[in-house]
Amino acid sequence: MSGFDYNVAFVRTIGWVTRTELERLRNARIAIAGLGGVGGSHLLTLARLGVGHFHIADFDHFELHNMNRQAGASMSRMGWPKVDALRDLALDINPQLEIRSFPEGVHTGNLDAFLQGIDVYVDGLDFFAFQIRREVFAACDRMGIPAVTVAPLGFGAALLNFRPGGMSFDRYFDLRDDLSDTELSIRFMVGLAPAMLHTGYLVDPDAVDFEARRGPSTPMACELCAGVMGTEVLKTLLGRGRSTWVPRGVHYDAYRQRLARTWRPGGNRNPVQRLLIHFARRRLARLQRRRATASPSGTG
Repeated sequence: MSGFDYNVAFVRTIGWVTRTELERLRNARIAIAGLGGVGGSHLLTLARLGVGHFHIADFDHFELHNMNRQAGASMSRMGWPKVDALRDLALDINPQLEIRSFPEGVHTGNLDAFLQGIDVYVDGLDFFAFQIRREVFAACDRMGIPAVTVAPLGFGAALLNFRPGGMSFDRYFDLRDDLSDTELSIRFMVGLAPAMLHTGYLVDPDAVDFEARRGPSTPMACELCAGVMGTEVLKTLLGRGRSTWVPRGVHYDAYRQRLARTWRPGGNRNPVQRLLIHFARRRLARLQRRRATASPSGTG
């Protein structure tokens, strides 16, 4: 595009990175699966950081209920495929970007192509996309790709980094093929944020419905996640700064103004985590019984 100059567009980053490091960011290739609440913000943050190459995957379209948190959601883009909307927004930041889109989403059949040549994988998949998330993280481990996930929880962000050859995703969360979706949800939630900083101010527990695959969200959490993710990707690509890898994690909650660093040897098999999972099961069972009682038909 006439008038665009990469070195001018991203010159204000110089100082926090060197010119040589900025060029490394320009040549980096990042994969992002899922372009919803966090994934869209992740893409735009990394584009503004100066990263020059992306693989992006999402099969979904924008709907009105996406408006409260998703970077690409606007009235002018209702019904648009998310990959198309976010691709256009990223190219409007840097017209020189190389973006490979996977409009059918990421799945077993295209997983190797999606991760081919990738320097860092950034997780933006829907919370409930358990099977494909497990497959993506397993593939990253197999292909030697660091993987970053930052969960938007309440008004905060919970970070987990997975290093190739380190503790695997399935081992950390203690996941198996024979677990129900409800049990997977509980283990994933508890494993994402062992400090549970977000649970004390949930005003309407009925908004969390694992069976309906629905939960509350905020734009602040998504933007916090993007900032944390971008910093982790920068450190990984440039090989500097302190990184935290599972079974260690970091959770910052802006509402409570608290920062927690967690360490759970054994992941969800850790005795503390097993206790948290037990309490989560009991709380969910009570909520389900209350819903059934409140429903005239008794079916919820």
